[in-house]
Amino acid sequence: MVLLEFELLIQISNTRLHDIFTQMNGKKIAIVGDLMLDRYIWGSVSRISPEAPVPVVDMETEQHRLGGAANVAKNIHSLGGEPLLVGVIGADNSGKQLFEIIRESGFSVDGIVVDDARPTTVKTRVIAHNQHVVRIDREIRTDIAYIIQNKILDTLSHHIHSIDAIILEDYNKGVIVKALIRQIIELATKYGKALTVDPKFNNFFEYQNVTVFKPNRKEVEEVMGIHIKDDSDITETGKILLKKLRAKNVLLTLGEQGMALFEADGSVSRVPTMARKIADVSGAGDTVISTLTMALAGGATMKEAAGVSNFAGGIVCGYVGIVPIDRNELLDTILSHVNHQAS
Repeated sequence: MVLLEFELLIQISNTRLHDIFTQMNGKKIAIVGDLMLDRYIWGSVSRISPEAPVPVVDMETEQHRLGGAANVAKNIHSLGGEPLLVGVIGADNSGKQLFEIIRESGFSVDGIVVDDARPTTVKTRVIAHNQHVVRIDREIRTDIAYIIQNKILDTLSHHIHSIDAIILEDYNKGVIVKALIRQIIELATKYGKALTVDPKFNNFFEYQNVTVFKPNRKEVEEVMGIHIKDDSDITETGKILLKKLRAKNVLLTLGEQGMALFEADGSVSRVPTMARKIADVSGAGDTVISTLTMALAGGATMKEAAGVSNFAGGIVCGYVGIVPIDRNELLDTILSHVNHQAS
């Protein structure tokens, strides 16, 4: 069965939607991936530097937030779940800062591994008048050592009976390495845990037999050396990925064109974007994978989970900076849309 386009979630009832959100409560989701500290410098611009043709930002406030896989954990928490963060920080001030934010957020720190050999990944964003001026990254991308990989796997194995699903959040910063990917897939398969993947370039085709593989258009085009131009390209590409990865589902995010869902039974579903306004796309991918996984853990079908996550991604695009999805705003937005379509 092939559906080239349809409006997802129109036929879902209010009761069904509330049931999914209720069942999401308390779900324990392990997030394995690259932890980052997001540093925001907010200010205003009133002049150009005499030293170079660049704006001078008068700093007004500075904030530190959870970034990377840690932002996924924040989304899980805001949706009513219990995140188990599994990743690496450096033995530096930024690492201490990130550790404290994680702890103060009420998240378990059992999976946080300190690696003396690498710095904590820090992304500093300078924002003036609600616009990004520049981003400064501090990181290294070499693979973590075997001893660190083993600590990550040991943590996950220790908690495997209590978790409901696993998210692999790969930013190509060296934490998600090939051997670890294979071991985590084996672990999830052995214990029947849903495994969702937000991939990047380096390990793209290592994610075999996962529950959901969620790349974006840019990642697919880079890895496959193609240019996705129209609907037929989207359909062909998704089917190739599904077959090559032997995945149960592939969810291809397409920016302003929404999403395309490919299921193992041959179904192809198009989901139009629900972004009301685009202020900033930063963090939208984190929100989508978080919401998708939580919805599946809450008993949603794959189509329902894709639809819910699509609304979530659309909502966060309306905010400047990386912000977690608000559970109540998400539910109200979907209900409003469904009720409007039904009237």
